[in-house]
Amino acid sequence: MNSTKLSVNLNKIALIRNSREGNYPDVARFGQICLDAGADGLTVHPRPDQRHIRPDDVFALNQLVQQHPGIEFNIEGNPNAEAIGAYPGFMALVRQTRPHQCTLVPDSNDQLTSDHGFDLTRSGDALRPIIEELHELGCRVSLFMDPDPAQIDLARTIGADRIELYTGPYAAAHKAHNSELHTLLEQYRAATEHARHIGLGVNAGHDLNLDNLGQFLHIPGIDEVSIGHALTVDALTMGMATAVHAYLRLCHHR
Repeated sequence: MNSTKLSVNLNKIALIRNSREGNYPDVARFGQICLDAGADGLTVHPRPDQRHIRPDDVFALNQLVQQHPGIEFNIEGNPNAEAIGAYPGFMALVRQTRPHQCTLVPDSNDQLTSDHGFDLTRSGDALRPIIEELHELGCRVSLFMDPDPAQIDLARTIGADRIELYTGPYAAAHKAHNSELHTLLEQYRAATEHARHIGLGVNAGHDLNLDNLGQFLHIPGIDEVSIGHALTVDALTMGMATAVHAYLRLCHHR
């Protein structure tokens, strides 16, 4: 039986909190609920505009995860995001917390959400020393990638440990019952097989939910999925712990 780890992205809990003054809901408390429910890890994407996760959340969640051996903390974002106001810069946050995994994403400050993988023919040389520093900090490095074997080869060449497959196109095709769904799934399957063949681990994320996750995880070899938006929406109707359980059933019992 294949098993995929579930890392819960807490961005949307922070987004709700930020709509009012104070610390309600408490992001760290919801992180604890997720861990108590069996989540394998926690993910945050601290953006420079702090529209959801703030630096204080990163520090609090890092402390929380340290109290739970075997649980991983994953910080994702653009490594070139510089200090703005109370935001110290992406790499500064990583240097201070040294997460188990750092997922590098090619998003700009004004993007609503991540919507494409790296083009390493353009950014690979600049990422290489960043990856080297992250390794010195003890972080596993994952690169946000499209299912393109040639690009995945470059990820391995510049020193990445894993890739995170951007699953937005798959989720859109699944929702629309698109005729391209089968072709897309085969692309993701081939990309996963290729990545593992050259020694890379494989994560996946973006727009995965209870309707489409099971079919995607028929692809063998997915180490981890990071899910936040859909899981938080499901939690509105079924509660956070029950939502985590529902996703874990798909991840762990296939």
